[in-house]
Amino acid sequence: MIGDSTMAIKAPDKFPETGWGVAFATKFKAHTEVQNRARNGRSTKSCINEGIWKEVYEGIQPGDYVFIQFGHNDEKVHKPNTGTTIEEYKTNLSFFVTETRSKKGQPILLTPIARRAFEGEKLVDTHGEYPDAVRQVADSLDVPLIDLTTETSSLLAKLGEEESISLFLHLPEGYPNYPKGAIDNTHLNEHGAETIANLVVQDMKRQGIPLVNDLKKKR
Repeated sequence: MIGDSTMAIKAPDKFPETGWGVAFATKFKAHTEVQNRARNGRSTKSCINEGIWKEVYEGIQPGDYVFIQFGHNDEKVHKPNTGTTIEEYKTNLSFFVTETRSKKGQPILLTPIARRAFEGEKLVDTHGEYPDAVRQVADSLDVPLIDLTTETSSLLAKLGEEESISLFLHLPEGYPNYPKGAIDNTHLNEHGAETIANLVVQDMKRQGIPLVNDLKKKR
């Protein structure tokens, strides 16, 4: 798994902030190893430039799946070491796909999860053209796509402005690790991470991705 803070494993002092990749890893049988290489603040550009991708690439074995979810930081074009143009973003995603396939791995592209951004009672998009860029790369290279932007936008809109707080890092003052409290509409709590992980699993099942055979059987 490569991506940003919405997917990543968190330091203990950040709890209860939780990346959905943490919950996702618990869905599989014991023989399945899930390596979560997502990192806070990373984009497709910084993942490559910092050598994160090189390590991932060198470890890919035939048949391995590589889940690729970026966007939150690529869209920060004011940060030259992080932000990417749409064309750069598409080029980098295509690079991950072709590199994975060169090692006989199986790439899966994911659009970024939605932020909890409401104006009035309406959820508003914050990702611009970036999700559509992922869709275009998936289509052009015939890569399985899990459209988390659409899935999570629908979920947040359905829950509404108040109820959707339950998925994100909203904490009162005096909370352990967050003495000043927190109002964070990008990062997930444990419940949010579990919810997003379940969306990914449902989409894998719907698409018939063979990796579903390694999921734990529900009792």
